[in-house]
Amino acid sequence: MMQADGALPQPDNTNSQRSRDLTACIAQLCEQQGGSIAFSDYMRMALYQPGMGYYSSGLNKFGQSGDFITAPEVSSLFSRCLARQITQVFNQTGVNDVLEFGAGSGLMAVDILLELEQQQALPMNYYILELSAELRQRQQQTVADKAPHLLVKVHWLDALPQQAIEGVVIANELLDAMPVECFRIHGDVIEQLRVTTRTGQLRADYQNADDAMVEQVRTLEKRRGGAFPQGYCSEFNPAIKAWLASLYDQLGKALVLLIDYGYPVTEYYLDERDRGTLICHYQHRAHSNPLWYPGLQDITAFVDFSAVAHAADEVGFDVSGYTTQAMFLMGCGLGELHQSMVSEDQQQQLKLAQQIKTLTLPSEMGERFKAMALSKQIELPLIGFSLQDYRNRL
Repeated sequence: MMQADGALPQPDNTNSQRSRDLTACIAQLCEQQGGSIAFSDYMRMALYQPGMGYYSSGLNKFGQSGDFITAPEVSSLFSRCLARQITQVFNQTGVNDVLEFGAGSGLMAVDILLELEQQQALPMNYYILELSAELRQRQQQTVADKAPHLLVKVHWLDALPQQAIEGVVIANELLDAMPVECFRIHGDVIEQLRVTTRTGQLRADYQNADDAMVEQVRTLEKRRGGAFPQGYCSEFNPAIKAWLASLYDQLGKALVLLIDYGYPVTEYYLDERDRGTLICHYQHRAHSNPLWYPGLQDITAFVDFSAVAHAADEVGFDVSGYTTQAMFLMGCGLGELHQSMVSEDQQQQLKLAQQIKTLTLPSEMGERFKAMALSKQIELPLIGFSLQDYRNRL
């Protein structure tokens, strides 16, 4: 997992210095905690340390000039399909707010709002919970440029609101960026990855796991149907239950839509997937060294949707649907939306066809990405899960 990649382009002097500053902060925390920190603490700082972390600095992360491309950047069709699911919930339950977590460039919010306007289903409020001041500014500019008349609907938050939100919550590619703990099976011992510092350099070493991690790994073994083989390395999200519990407490009648790349537990922890799913992205290059220039690269792990479902059930949510991104989009009217955009412009039609392929083909985003619905006080046959519902696989 610590493989270095000499093919990665070197950052400029400004960004190199920013990474060195963050490394110094991480090293200081290691010293304060007796020489090492949990990998999840390292990942949290690398991604979210104010002013220096990957998501809280001014780096351009999205689109062709960034490090990766998300579905809303691929095509507005993605967000328009989401808007149709929101419209169904609004029309059939009477709720009328939207809360989006981590809105990226702001493009998804714009496309959802414009489609909701088309459907005559504009929300009372469109909340965006965004911790990055730089991204918040970019989102505000995107809405002002592309839908200035709807800017009044959008409200930015830096924490969950005190009053209960009743409506639809959207988290697209949020869970994959939550810090994970990494473990290894070594002899009869479960080990956990910890980050240390030596002569100013960060290192990652496995040490004997604490009781909490041992218990979590044993739970994963029960869910996957057998003990992990020797040498097996993987990861899990230690904070998913706490996150869902805090969200549940702040919602009234609501539907939560989670869209991310991931697997159910039996696919996530296959014997042959013995290096885990942790991966780093820098300028559209994927590699496996999370210690490479902290703060300048994305670090993610696939989502264990079975763990999400278990945690959601334990805190009070109903798991109302689980399917592939392709099936979700088609259930929300992707074909109909495509037909409405057909024109005689050959280039435009080729571009549209390629966008749909990227969103739906199994070899692209179609099956790697999943959609899950969690509901509170809402019982509704959701259109996004009407074609295929794979809850039995969780």
